[in-house]
Amino acid sequence: MLMVSQLKKFDAYPKTVDDFRVKTFTGAIVSIVGGIFILWLFFSQVTLYFSTDIHHELFVDTTRGEKLKINMDITFHHLPCAYLSLDAMDVSGEHQFDVAHNIFKKRLSSTGQPIIEQPPIREEEINKKIVKNENDVQGCGSCYGAEDPARGIPCCNTCEEVRNAYSKKGWGLDPSTVSQCLREGFTKNIVEQNGEGCQVYGFILVNKVAGNFHFAPGKSFQQHHMHVHDLQPFKDGQFNMSHTINKLAVGNEFPGIKNPLDEVTKTEVAGVGMFQYFIKIVPTIYEGLNGNRIATNQYSVTEHYRLLAKKGEEPTGLPGLFFMYDLSPIMMKVSEKGKSFASFLTNVCAIIGGVFTVFGIFDSFIYYSTKNLKKKIDLGKAY
Repeated sequence: MLMVSQLKKFDAYPKTVDDFRVKTFTGAIVSIVGGIFILWLFFSQVTLYFSTDIHHELFVDTTRGEKLKINMDITFHHLPCAYLSLDAMDVSGEHQFDVAHNIFKKRLSSTGQPIIEQPPIREEEINKKIVKNENDVQGCGSCYGAEDPARGIPCCNTCEEVRNAYSKKGWGLDPSTVSQCLREGFTKNIVEQNGEGCQVYGFILVNKVAGNFHFAPGKSFQQHHMHVHDLQPFKDGQFNMSHTINKLAVGNEFPGIKNPLDEVTKTEVAGVGMFQYFIKIVPTIYEGLNGNRIATNQYSVTEHYRLLAKKGEEPTGLPGLFFMYDLSPIMMKVSEKGKSFASFLTNVCAIIGGVFTVFGIFDSFIYYSTKNLKKKIDLGKAY
C-alpha cells in the first residue's frame, strides 16, 4: 500500500470530484464539434497513410549500348496505306528504310471507319503479290534495266523486286509501265485507296542516339548520300498529312506517366506541308513500392509546321510527319514511397491531443466570459 501511495505522486492526470465539475450547454456543443473535427482529421490521416508519395531524383545517365523502343499509334485521315512509308535514321549513320517489322496498317474510310473486317495488314505484306493467275511469269523476269548480278539482282519476278532494284539504282519507278506491278494490281490498289485514310501502329527499335523517324509518301532509298522518296507512282495523288497521334511513347509506361503527344490532332487546310515534332527524351527509372524497377523514358516536345505548297501547286519539299528526337544526359528516377505506421500513429495522437487542448481552451474562454458577463449584469440590476 505504501508503494501504491508513492506511485500516486507521479499521476500526471489528477481527477477532480464530480461535485466540483460544471457541465454547460456551450461545453456540450464545443465537445460535439471537437469530436467531429477529430474524426474528420483521423480519416484524412488514414487516407494519407494508404497513399504513396512520389520522389524524383536526377543524376547523370551512364547507360550505353541500349535500344529505344518507340511505340506508336497514328491515324492519317486522308492518306492511304499504299502511300505511306516509315523510315528511321540516326547520327551514327544507321538507316532503316521502309520499316516493316512490327508495324501494322489498317485501311480507313474517308469517315475514319475500318473498311474491311479482317486482321490488320503487316507492313511487309502491304505491297506483296496477292493475286495469281496463268499469266504469272515463271523463271527470271525483267528488272527493266535495273538488273545488277553483282548486288544479287539478276532478275525481278515481282513488283516489289522491281521497286527494290530501282531503289538500289537510285531511280524513280512508274508502276504503270511494269508488267509485274500491273499483274499484281499495285497501280490498281493505289487508285482504289485514293481518298482513304490509314491507321499505323506498332513499334520500332532505334539506337540510343539522336535521330529521327518519319512517315512520308513513296518508297524510300538513298542516292548520293541523300535520303530520297520516290513519289512517281503517286504523281496524281494528294498528300494531305492531317493526322491524329493516338499514342506515342518511348519505352514502357508506368503509373502516372504523361506522354504530351497522346491524342494530338493536326489538320492541314492550306495545302501540302511538313509536320515536325522535336522531342527531347529523358531516360527514366521507375521504382514501385514492391521494388519492381521499370527502365523507360519520358519526353517533352515542341512542334513546327512548314507549308510546302498551296493547293494545286507542286511541293517544294517532302511532305510528311517527322519526329526528330534527342536524348538528355540527365536520368530521372521516380520512386514510390509509403508512410510508416509510427508516423501515422504520431499524427493521430497529435490530432487528438491538439484538438482536445484547443477546444478545451475555447470552451474555458466561453465559460468564463459568460460567467463574468452575468456577474456584471446582476451587479447592474442591484444598483
